[in-house]
Amino acid sequence: MRATLLGVLGLALLGALQAEDGVPVQPDFQQDKLTGKWYTIGLASNSNWFKEKKHLMKMCTTVISATADGNLEVVSTYPKGDHCEKRNSLYTKTEQPGRFSYTSPRWGSKHDIHVVETNYDEYALVATQISKSSGSSTMVLLYSRTKELSPERLERFTQFSREQGLAEEEILILPHTGEDLGLQE
Repeated sequence: MRATLLGVLGLALLGALQAEDGVPVQPDFQQDKLTGKWYTIGLASNSNWFKEKKHLMKMCTTVISATADGNLEVVSTYPKGDHCEKRNSLYTKTEQPGRFSYTSPRWGSKHDIHVVETNYDEYALVATQISKSSGSSTMVLLYSRTKELSPERLERFTQFSREQGLAEEEILILPHTGEDLGLQE
């Protein structure tokens, strides 16, 4: 009886923690289908760096590949001035498929990453809770397999970003780069 009660309490606590998190994860997430090249079409965030830099941001490419131990290597290439920069990140899998963690070696921030929804061959909506000593922030990314995405997908990104508490001025559809620096097909 006592073991049953503890089990029920454990499940209730787990359910409460998941409900408290409030960020969904793609049902039946299939990590292998998420790999490959993506364009970052949309970015939303309430972080200070985003507010300071959003007028400079442009579309970038992101290549996601699986590591031998089941994590994800994420390499983003983005235009910066007259050249391109690359940022490598290692997303560590968690017990929940579609949810990853990452700690920035540069800033020491901890990232709780959710693949919210995707159909794998067109778009992916990814939400990240970022925690650091100075506070926390939310970031939502909209990935696309092509440089264009339907108005319905763009609206879904905007709607989801608002659901995460982000204001209209914190939501950005990224402009294409004029010369397509580093973004060749």
